Amino acid sequence: MIERFHPASFAPAAVPLSHATKAGGFVFVSGQVATRPDGSVHLGEFADEVNLVLDNVEAVLAAAGARPDQLVKVNAFLSNATLFAPFNEVYARRWGAAPPARSTVVVDFGRADVRVEVEAIAWVG
Repeated sequence: MIERFHPASFAPAAVPLSHATKAGGFVFVSGQVATRPDGSVHLGEFADEVNLVLDNVEAVLAAAGARPDQLVKVNAFLSNATLFAPFNEVYARRWGAAPPARSTVVVDFGRADVRVEVEAIAWVG
């Protein structure tokens, strides 16, 4: 059985996607950027942007019945390699000494208002 989830507090997605899909014992979280519930994009301090992205990941997990401690894999995308260290600072504070496996890559988002995107997989089996 496959289920699709969209947090009730989120504005409708601007692109065709489900915020999360649950299949088998896994929840797959689509890439989350620093959007507020009204759909506006955060512009400001990078640490605040990362926190909002991680808040969004957690909100999507919750909508699908999962928790952050069930994360098994995270993929992070940064607009610039210089953001790696500040991203790690926020990420480490958020998910502590036992974070999930992670890949981080530098990408061109094609827009200046997005500097970080995070997608994730959680085990809820």
